[in-house]
Amino acid sequence: MRLFCIRHGETEWSLSGQHTGTTDIALTDNGRRLAERLRPILAEETFALVLVSPLQRARETCKLAGLDAGAVIEPDLVEWNYGEYEGLTPAQIHATAPGWMIFRDGAPGGEAPEEIGRRVDRVIARVRKVEGDVAVFAHGHVLRVLVSRWIALPPEGGQRFLLDTGTLCVLGFYRDVPAIKVWNAPMGA
Repeated sequence: MRLFCIRHGETEWSLSGQHTGTTDIALTDNGRRLAERLRPILAEETFALVLVSPLQRARETCKLAGLDAGAVIEPDLVEWNYGEYEGLTPAQIHATAPGWMIFRDGAPGGEAPEEIGRRVDRVIARVRKVEGDVAVFAHGHVLRVLVSRWIALPPEGGQRFLLDTGTLCVLGFYRDVPAIKVWNAPMGA
């Protein structure tokens, strides 16, 4: 089986660099174009299961990519709860917490890396039971932790995987070893 991980298209906050966890904002026009570019690529595949975060930016990406029919809302795919840091940029956070990093430090009033790790571990356990390919539509930081856990790294390993909006990643296996086949593949200009 292969796991296709799709990060939602661009939003106003992804453009400004604001941490967008549980704030439910829509895609920009460019974000919708990015999502639509996924459609011909994903149309070539057959998915036994499609999971999507409950937040509208992921659901809209899933719909524009043509996989919303039969998609299942998966609460464990919601983005990191940034607590007090919701809506802030890294520069704003570093002004009061120099050296802060979400993957190591978590967020005050939000979630810790271990909590995100447990959520994505549940998603991974679910998809590994499926016979056939699976697609998930989610968010940057939760997907970065998911890939880290897929290859048996701790949640903090997510800091090593950069992920742009509107991109496609494919996880799979090298023999029986979880592996990364494609990471952060852009869908065109």
